[in-house]
Amino acid sequence: MTESVPSEMGKSVPHEWLVRRRRIDLARPLVMGILNTTPDSFSDGGTHASVEAAAAHARRMIAEGTDWIDIGGESTRPGAAPVPAEEELRRVVPVVEAIRTFSDIPISVDTSKASVAAAALDAGADAVNDVTALGDPDMARAVRDAGAGIVLMHGRGTPQTMDALADYGDEGVAAAVARELLLRAEAALAAGIAREATCLDPGFGFAKTNEQNEELLLDLGRIAALGYPLLIGVSRKRFVAARLAARGEPADPPAVRDAESAAVAAVAVRLGAHIVRVHDVAGTWRALRKA
Repeated sequence: MTESVPSEMGKSVPHEWLVRRRRIDLARPLVMGILNTTPDSFSDGGTHASVEAAAAHARRMIAEGTDWIDIGGESTRPGAAPVPAEEELRRVVPVVEAIRTFSDIPISVDTSKASVAAAALDAGADAVNDVTALGDPDMARAVRDAGAGIVLMHGRGTPQTMDALADYGDEGVAAAVARELLLRAEAALAAGIAREATCLDPGFGFAKTNEQNEELLLDLGRIAALGYPLLIGVSRKRFVAARLAARGEPADPPAVRDAESAAVAAVAVRLGAHIVRVHDVAGTWRALRKA
């Protein structure tokens, strides 16, 4: 029998997200700019691999109006190989430190490793964007001890196995995602992370087919109804490429997906998302202003 969604469904809309010393105002949609420091990202691998290049890109995104910078040192694209913690630390921490020399903009580190999260938080990051939703048993302590924010993303398996785990049975993808995310949020609370420090991400593209991603987007209100800050990340993903291909439009290289990515982000905001994680900051703002 399918486990029911726990009782927090229908909570009031959150107005803030608590991340360390900051209370992030959610009265308007926020744009989170992606800063990959990986050589193998599906979209821009190697482009910002040096500290200097990463810092320069952070400056560009700030000039374009990003509200937030999300730094990742390990690709989570389907099939991506894991990266040792030492290498991820080398890629991420100096970039956090470099940005902090010229900006106080909120920063999250996109990592599933508690050791990387703790070092990035010590270097000046404000939150952890964890695609495994506390899969590392030490992650909750690292976030709690720093008083940091946490993004809990829905997914199943690993980059090597997730495509085979997209069976949501009769429950349906949106109901399953809501149920599974809320269980992770409750685990975070039990581990001492403040409820108001927790943000949820339904994990578009992670253990979901293109059709399931469409279904999840249309039923995004079910996730918003959980009452947590809601982040979505669709930028340049296969889901977006499939939408373009269905109309007979070019979908590669990934950068040509930016306009469609921005359009989907605008739809998600109308359906309850508070934060959109994107590659193209300026284009996303244009779409959000028109929405």
